Amino acid sequence: MSLVSIMEKSTCSCENCQLRSLFFSHVSMDELNNICDIKIEKQYSKGESITNEGERIHEFLYMKEGLVKLSKTDIDGKDQILSFSKPFDFVSLLSVFSSDKYKYSVTAIEDTTVCILDLEVVKKFAQQNAMFTMDLMSSISEATDKILLDNLAIKRKHLKGRIAHVLLYFSDYIYKKDEFELPISRREIAEYIGMTTENVIRTLSEFRKDNIIKIFGKDILIADKKRLRSISEFG
Repeated sequence: MSLVSIMEKSTCSCENCQLRSLFFSHVSMDELNNICDIKIEKQYSKGESITNEGERIHEFLYMKEGLVKLSKTDIDGKDQILSFSKPFDFVSLLSVFSSDKYKYSVTAIEDTTVCILDLEVVKKFAQQNAMFTMDLMSSISEATDKILLDNLAIKRKHLKGRIAHVLLYFSDYIYKKDEFELPISRREIAEYIGMTTENVIRTLSEFRKDNIIKIFGKDILIADKKRLRSISEFG
């Protein structure tokens, strides 16, 4: 399908989307309107799979709303969480140009809206627009660097430091507040930090007894952030 042959729609609102400054800053408004005309928005409920490891890649995905986890199955058949992505992260970047199949799974951990573009359209833009390609490569590099640096930071820490790191990650990076509903289970925390679920449960209980955090069901309140940061840094 030729982008220039697609009729523009006056109802397109992509020009107001944060995505424009993040990714399409070197795409003309006419081209952006054409992209908006052919994109599809799809809603996923918490726990629903967006992509599955091993599936063929036909589409380019980016997240408009919600929160997802990226995970991979290890040789023992267990899930290993690689990273979490928030709105406007490009959840399909890591595999989209390196393979014809997804190397990891993407699952919604909150109700999530994903925008979908035909991959061939994105590739056509990459071939015709050098600055678009540079923006795309920059986004791929940033996504890769984030996963590598987060995993290195976690591996350098002991158990308590790893769990403190996760709590601060959701507090500072995802929700930007000290009280929030933890969107992942104790088991998923264990999958992310490479520890057992029992160790996670025990450590969270110790944090609560020490008045570092308060737990109200799924809600977490960081009561002593200075101490939690110290544990994350030196734990």
